[in-house]
Amino acid sequence: MPSSGEGFGDGVHLHPLRVYYEDTDAGGVVYDANYLKFAERARTEMLRDLGIDPPALAAFEGVAFAVSRLEVDYLAPARLDDELMVQTRIVKIFAATLEAEQIISRGATQCARLIVRLACVNRVGRPVRLPASILTAHRSVTGAPRPGAPKPDRLQCQAKKRA
Repeated sequence: MPSSGEGFGDGVHLHPLRVYYEDTDAGGVVYDANYLKFAERARTEMLRDLGIDPPALAAFEGVAFAVSRLEVDYLAPARLDDELMVQTRIVKIFAATLEAEQIISRGATQCARLIVRLACVNRVGRPVRLPASILTAHRSVTGAPRPGAPKPDRLQCQAKKRA
């Protein structure tokens, strides 16, 4: 089944969604916890758009992602029937974790901003290195260097020292 996301633009994944009655309280305002669900769905669709199937990742590589840290700023309420856009951008990649910024907006109005740290864990919940498939897929979209790669200016400095 194809992703319901709009894909990537400048390294940012876009995922549209609509607010349904089940997402809101009696006043038609989105419950705070539902922003976390919206963000989770967008991260899953981002992985799919990168060509990574989360169930296959678990089945074949024996790894999954677990939220290890989460910050949320609630900026403006979303309401029943609003059309929202979740923008997801991976901002940091480490050996066993990655950090994403997610902004949930209604038009030009930001409703919530999340910073999510995801740990790559094995079947028993222990941290493990990110699979190469994820790093490769991320680089293909963003052009980012592999984690730990020397910066070009550092390479130039090392070359000058040797000369």
